[in-house]
Amino acid sequence: MRIPSTARLLLILVLASLLSGCGYNQIQQKDEAVNAGWSEVINQYKRRSDLIPNLVNTVKGYAAQEKSVLIGVTEARAKVSQINVNANDAASLAQFQQAQGELTSALSRLLVVTENYPNLKSDQSFRDLQAQLEGTENRITVARGRYIQLVQDYNTYIRSFPQNLVAKMFGYKTKPNFTVENVQQIQQAPTVDFGQPAPPAPQPQPAPAQPQPAPSGG
Repeated sequence: MRIPSTARLLLILVLASLLSGCGYNQIQQKDEAVNAGWSEVINQYKRRSDLIPNLVNTVKGYAAQEKSVLIGVTEARAKVSQINVNANDAASLAQFQQAQGELTSALSRLLVVTENYPNLKSDQSFRDLQAQLEGTENRITVARGRYIQLVQDYNTYIRSFPQNLVAKMFGYKTKPNFTVENVQQIQQAPTVDFGQPAPPAPQPQPAPAQPQPAPSGG
């Protein structure tokens, strides 16, 4: 028996209404918000990565002897660029987090080293790059924090009834997120100890002069 077109349209409208009432549209919106949030995270990390070559070259011009630190930053950046991250895969996201954390630590060590070079710190190019890097780090923190909230909101929503039934029906699953341990780690600059000179040894004090006897009268 063929269903009339009017009846089919009515059935579609009823199904659409049921899906909307069960959260289908909201799932779509929240999923898109998570995707947009992730794109912003990637954009800010890429912005930081693009600053690094100029930063390394500028520091090298004043502190070429800090070879190990410069190499560390370059290698950490190369490792990040080789990762093809999938934010929906927990293992891939964890690998991405670790690599970005290592790059953050390498940059922190580089900036600590620059404190030993007054001429470098006064160089306008370096100061501009440092300001851009600090601004980008702040943007990364904001973008990452917003992404964490979006993922938490999405995961909570699709695990709640009755949205969980709709999510299961259409194959929507919870998404992995940045771990608390990683967020704390990459927000802390490493401690770098260049060694402090030992305090000078105390010098022996001269013995107090002994009083001389008064000369006798003669």
